[in-house]
Amino acid sequence: MFYTHGCCGLELVKATMVEEIINSGNKPKNKTTRPRPVYLWNVLDVQKWLRRHCSDYYQLYHEKFLHIFHCFKHDITGRVLLRINENILLRLGVDNEQHRMDIWREIMKLHLKTDMLEIRELERRNNMNFD
Repeated sequence: MFYTHGCCGLELVKATMVEEIINSGNKPKNKTTRPRPVYLWNVLDVQKWLRRHCSDYYQLYHEKFLHIFHCFKHDITGRVLLRINENILLRLGVDNEQHRMDIWREIMKLHLKTDMLEIRELERRNNMNFD
């Protein structure tokens, strides 16, 4: 376990991987499932992320994240979430500068995590080609 400080204050985060037991023959094998890429998230996934990572602001802004469709002609999916910046948050109605900075910081952390996962996946594929 490790502690992290996000826009929702100090929260306990369990560093666990989802393991799936696959029974093939006599020996069970552990297979680690990878998290679904952010760019494949739907609106509900984004709401879940907002609730988990920005819980202090979720009640204030979750509807604004749902109704972005009216401003930008599409829903906030994972792909859109990664493109949001401080100016877009302001246009969405996140008027409090500290709230905007905190939410944007969480989005940037998600962006960094996504980039790191993609790099690892590319390295894994590259290593498989040389084996």
